[in-house]
Amino acid sequence: MPEPSLPFICRFAPSPNGRLHLGHAFSALVNAEAAARTGGAFLLRMEDIDTTRCRPEFEQGILDDLAWLGIVPAAAPRRQSEHFADYAAALDRLEGMGLIYPAFDSRSDIARAVIESEAKLGRPAPRDPDGAPLFPFPRSALADGARAKRKAEGEPYVLRLDMAAALEAAGAGPLFWPEAEGMPEGPAVAIPADPAQWGDVVLARRDVPTSYHLSVVVDDALQGITRVIRGMDLYHATSVHVLLQRLLGLATPVYHHHRLILDASGHKLSKSNSATSLLALRNCGATPGDVRARLGLDAGQPTPRM
Repeated sequence: MPEPSLPFICRFAPSPNGRLHLGHAFSALVNAEAAARTGGAFLLRMEDIDTTRCRPEFEQGILDDLAWLGIVPAAAPRRQSEHFADYAAALDRLEGMGLIYPAFDSRSDIARAVIESEAKLGRPAPRDPDGAPLFPFPRSALADGARAKRKAEGEPYVLRLDMAAALEAAGAGPLFWPEAEGMPEGPAVAIPADPAQWGDVVLARRDVPTSYHLSVVVDDALQGITRVIRGMDLYHATSVHVLLQRLLGLATPVYHHHRLILDASGHKLSKSNSATSLLALRNCGATPGDVRARLGLDAGQPTPRM
């Protein structure tokens, strides 16, 4: 493994809407140990933009679980709910460039349009890398003036990125991100970015003034993150993040997308599927060493096998 040239500023960014599970533990350990090996810093971020589901007791649970694993963040956590102004500033910049627009189509409107399109064309509608149908209504289907009027009248809406206009505004240079292969400290290779495969992504909602795509880009820049270490499930989303970084004039960190921790049926562990929490494991007598063993991390050698 090559020696890292600079200290890593890494982050772990869970949502405090439930207890951490083994998948979270793996990501937190990989980030914390990469930062430690390079003489850098491990930062904690609470992705709590969903204020209806995120609760203080879950945030405390995250802190307790990290302490149990032996992970100590270098600073107090950044809470997204305390920084909506940062995301609003980024939206204002994109709006000033003419790159976002309010869309009023409900989920049922979108589903109906997709079904009708598939029936008419006799083939599946285009889908993003996660398998969701692309937004089927072009911005040109409604004049910007009419959109502004409906927004001012209080209709529910989301703010979408005009992908075609955004790609044009990004310029002719290639879009790519540096991906560290094999290990977090491994050599980085250039991965071509293809944000168009996501269509006109949502960047904010009327009741939630940001989205994951927007907030993660803004947060990584403001926290000075130099190495983003996260799961493979976010690999393709990096294309959108690279585009937003270029549009907003933000640096692109080096990325490393690690393996996912799967359940017995081969699915990614998640809170929604009631994955066993670290608290439950602890209550059953598990130790941090037991967790490392279950994750395939050698207790005697902190370097994770990826």
